[in-house]
Amino acid sequence: MTPGPPPAETPQPAETPPSAEAQPTEAQPTKAQPTEAQPSAATPPPVPVPVPGVDPDEPPAVPSGKFGTPGRPLRRSSFLLGFTGALGVLLAYTLYLGIRNAGGILVLVVIALFLAVGLNPAVVRLGRWGVPHGLAVAGVALTVVLLLCGGIVALVPPIVTQSGQFIDQIPSLLDELRRNPTVNDLVERYDVVERVQGAANAETVGRALGGVLGGAQLIFGTVFRTLTVLVLTIYFLAYFDKLRSLGYSLVPRSRRQRVQLIGDEILAKVGAYMVGALSIAVLAGATTFVFALIVDLPYPFALAVVVAVTDLIPQIGATLGAVIVSLVGFAADLPTGIACAVFFLIYQQVENYLIYPKVMRRSVEVNEVAALLAALLGVALLGVVGALIAIPTVAALQLILREVVLPRQERR
Repeated sequence: MTPGPPPAETPQPAETPPSAEAQPTEAQPTKAQPTEAQPSAATPPPVPVPVPGVDPDEPPAVPSGKFGTPGRPLRRSSFLLGFTGALGVLLAYTLYLGIRNAGGILVLVVIALFLAVGLNPAVVRLGRWGVPHGLAVAGVALTVVLLLCGGIVALVPPIVTQSGQFIDQIPSLLDELRRNPTVNDLVERYDVVERVQGAANAETVGRALGGVLGGAQLIFGTVFRTLTVLVLTIYFLAYFDKLRSLGYSLVPRSRRQRVQLIGDEILAKVGAYMVGALSIAVLAGATTFVFALIVDLPYPFALAVVVAVTDLIPQIGATLGAVIVSLVGFAADLPTGIACAVFFLIYQQVENYLIYPKVMRRSVEVNEVAALLAALLGVALLGVVGALIAIPTVAALQLILREVVLPRQERR
């Protein structure tokens, strides 16, 4: 028998150094084995399962307190988008109807705001002199009321007197017309008497009464609008600082300081324009009053008030007042009418080229072409009110264009 291979020798534990046995296993790092607590890097993340009716991009609902947890937002569907768009169009149309129906009241509010901005510098000046804010507002409002009453007292008596004189002279005028053979021939030829008698029926009387009632409604409506503007102006003057602070608080904090600086500059320009326009109007009225006394025009104070009021209207107001006074002068006699026309022709040149530029140069810097276009657009949109606020609006737009729009365009 042949002997088998010798058994393989196994390493003896005695050959291992004792220091290696006592050394901990962490000192000899080995390849880490994956465990259940530490997933492998090659394992893909779990895919979220979509929930029907829930937008995965929306943040989860957070409890809001005692009213419970809010639900998920509604699903964005084509029906919801169309309904929201239709609702927005309906609200926009409703807002348009509301503005159109309340246009008269909004115009009164704009006039009151404009007057409050123009009169606020006077209130501020009185406050710097140590007058309390309430007394300053009351003093400015009382001055405006006195000026308004003075204008009414100056205008109403001449109108009533002239109307009464005309009514008293109607019989004598009719007698003179009857004595005129030419007028009698026309009356007989065109049957004027029969037509007048035929027109004097119930329908004509009703129309006349309607006209009288319409005139009374116009008078009371004018008084109501005047009182409304006066009351709103007083309220705006009393709460001017609070309203301005509220308006600035609606602007984001990051832009609030710049908006406040620009807004204060706009308010200062509007106030300066108002003060300058009033100064020019008072000067025109005083000059007209002196001239009317010199040439012996009837009702000189009333004519001076008319010129001062019409002079507040830019571009066309001075011409309108000159035409009214000149017509009164021509009604008195021909030389007086010619003198009135020459006087206003010279005064308007002085006002347009000397007084107006010097007064307005320090307040508003508006191009003449822009001022003319603004006045025409203001008259077309809002009538006399639009003409009054046209130039301050253009000054504000120029400031915004120069400080906001043009620098932004240069940075692009």
